[in-house]
Amino acid sequence: MKFNIITLFPEMFHSPLSESILKRAQENNLIEITYHNLRDYAIDKHKTVDDTPYGGGKGMVLKVDVMDRAIRTIQSQVPSTQYPVRAILLTPQGKRLDQDKVRELVKYDNLILVCGHYEGFDERIREHLIDEEISIGDFVLTGGELPAMILVDAVSRMVPGVLSEGSSDEESFMQKNNDGEFLKEYPQYTRPEKYNGWDVPEILKSGNHAEIKKWRDRHRLS
Repeated sequence: MKFNIITLFPEMFHSPLSESILKRAQENNLIEITYHNLRDYAIDKHKTVDDTPYGGGKGMVLKVDVMDRAIRTIQSQVPSTQYPVRAILLTPQGKRLDQDKVRELVKYDNLILVCGHYEGFDERIREHLIDEEISIGDFVLTGGELPAMILVDAVSRMVPGVLSEGSSDEESFMQKNNDGEFLKEYPQYTRPEKYNGWDVPEILKSGNHAEIKKWRDRHRLS
């Protein structure tokens, strides 16, 4: 699976997406992450990517023509074996990212993630150049880079082979109960058995696997 990230600050991604599980996934060619500096698609000598908004107002707005060149150039470079391609805008107005959305996105071979900055986007970018908008919550960040990192991490974990087989089965939000509610991961303990007056629950030391399962199932709903 390939992630193409359009950003004004590609350096922000290098350490967070080059460690641990994501590092191994890239080394094993399970995922590929490519960064595209939006300024590379500006055609004036100043590499201008934003301008003042029509009608007045504070801040600067990312230009539709520059973003159009960036997205269409990336799309033209995607091999036919990596279709379909989905272009995603990271914005507070988008659909909330959850595990169901992650499962949906992992079905695509190629994602284009557009990171906003400054005051916002020319509305024509939303209307004509992207497939959907995604938000990580009801709050405002400096730009779309952090949401893009979170999306890449969440989706990458669902790519076959990235995690050990079965290791994510009982993680939070991976399963639902009969009422359609997401189950959370149950509490876990390890040695020492007693520490600072804090004890491991007796049920987990009982050896009664049926009762342990019941205990864990109860706590997955809490």
